[in-house]
Amino acid sequence: MSTENTNVVVDDGRAKFSDLWKKEDYWAIWLGFLVLIIGYTLFAAQTPLKFRETVTTANQIMAAAAEKAPFKTIEWYAAQESKKKLRARDSSEGKTIASYTRTPGVWKDNPLESFYVAKEDVDAANARAKPVTDSAKAAEAATLENAKVAQKAAEDAGYKDSWLNAEAETKINAWRKAKGTTSKALAKPMNLFPTLAVFMVVLIVFFGIGMAFMGNNIAQFGLAFIGVFVVANLAFMMGSQTTMRTYGINAEAWAIIIGMLIANTVGTPSVIKPAIQTEYYIKTGLVLLGAEVLFDKIVAIGIPGVFVAWVVTPIVLVTTYIFGQKVLKISSKTLNITISADMSVCGTSAAIATAAACRAKKEELTLSIGISLVFTAIMMVAMPAFIKAVGIPEVLGGAWIGGTVDSTGAVAAAGAFLGEKAMYVAATIKMIQNVLIGVTAFFVALYWTTKVEPAEQGMSGRSVGIGEIWNRFPKFVIGFLVASILASMLSGSLGPDLSGAMVNEGLVRGIAGPVRTWCFVLAFTSIGLGTNFRELAHYFKGGKPIILYVCGQSFNLVLTLLMAYIMFYLVFPDITAKI
Repeated sequence: MSTENTNVVVDDGRAKFSDLWKKEDYWAIWLGFLVLIIGYTLFAAQTPLKFRETVTTANQIMAAAAEKAPFKTIEWYAAQESKKKLRARDSSEGKTIASYTRTPGVWKDNPLESFYVAKEDVDAANARAKPVTDSAKAAEAATLENAKVAQKAAEDAGYKDSWLNAEAETKINAWRKAKGTTSKALAKPMNLFPTLAVFMVVLIVFFGIGMAFMGNNIAQFGLAFIGVFVVANLAFMMGSQTTMRTYGINAEAWAIIIGMLIANTVGTPSVIKPAIQTEYYIKTGLVLLGAEVLFDKIVAIGIPGVFVAWVVTPIVLVTTYIFGQKVLKISSKTLNITISADMSVCGTSAAIATAAACRAKKEELTLSIGISLVFTAIMMVAMPAFIKAVGIPEVLGGAWIGGTVDSTGAVAAAGAFLGEKAMYVAATIKMIQNVLIGVTAFFVALYWTTKVEPAEQGMSGRSVGIGEIWNRFPKFVIGFLVASILASMLSGSLGPDLSGAMVNEGLVRGIAGPVRTWCFVLAFTSIGLGTNFRELAHYFKGGKPIILYVCGQSFNLVLTLLMAYIMFYLVFPDITAKI
């Protein structure tokens, strides 16, 4: 995406071989793939024998329990739990990586606790929590005993007594609920200052290699990066505060807020500016995001999820864009399409890709992301509350959240408010929707090069070569798609259980996810530090961008809920029953 103050960039459309090491998009791909190769080597190249044995034994137990009882038994849940405990990132290498990529922790009253917690403070906190913990463990043991008695009664009746079956299922669910309250680990001493310092140096080298090849001064970048990294950590700290977490005001939002406060008060120091590389960071993060979009997850949720994500989304995108042009008459087409994609596809990720495809101004991208973050925080809290208040079924509520809330993290958090099923459905539909990032970028690039720009330049009817479309297409999207395909192939070859242990709990959560999180917050920090309120002011004339987002999101909410209800409850109720 060009950061020049113009929408139209003239070039010959011809790719050069040197672009592979001189262009930002390609470096985002190379760096993203480097992380994924490291992750694959450490976590997914070989499956430990004990993982296979545990999965085989657990599946046999679950199959036998399912064949015997009409409900999920204690043994069934215990076997399932044994599979969930398999995590490739629990290896020594995984723990080492986690210690360095860890973000500042949760705190309530003392912000220093986000970075440092002394052993004596931890011991005191655990001692205070011990009576509550012991009580919870006793309650769990009691509910487990009740569940065993009820299950035995149902078993003795040959599982033919519906009342005994229902009683057993109720008691087992009570045990699982009680077990959930005792599963939290005790607090541990923490000192992130040394590991954060080392990780900062790693990131300077990581991003600095590309900066050097692209013709930038790596020493200046390294010095500047220290400032950006410090602000990013302040954003993580603020986003980890308990009240902020409750209301969904996360690190990404705080990165923009803190950055803008600095930029519009004391001013962004010139020494920091060489490291304000919004697109470099976010594009690398988006390539890593591709590894989280697994096709087997798409297949698991079935056709209903595909309809909610792939049918509703383009309808909302196109409708919102037309509404902005014909009704609101927004003068900037690039701002219009960027907000439309941000709101309808998947938030900031789609905004970045779309802005790159249409060459939107950096101020327009900043405005779009800012509006999205505000409404995401509101919807993350408001939607689960509304769904519970009116009694919308859990699966339908999850599908509604997954198709409308912009941020992937916010989707999972909002779904979790409703329950496990809702969280699973919401996260999966958002994952399906994420596939449209590349599709949207391609069609926006095609439309802009063949329709919008020729019309603006008075050259309508001109022929556009494939080279020009290729030149406009954001190349990092290719990295996103390739990462998704390769991770999906790996996941499919392992099967759902081993994939969860090796891919999701290894490659993704062991390294790709943490690095992506840092990339995103560094990008939002750069957005904040590089934003001047005066440059944004004229875009708010008449409040049109906000009106566009509100109207588009309202249409999205109605259409997504309607489609989710039709697909999950009228057309494919059998799929819904299996979730």
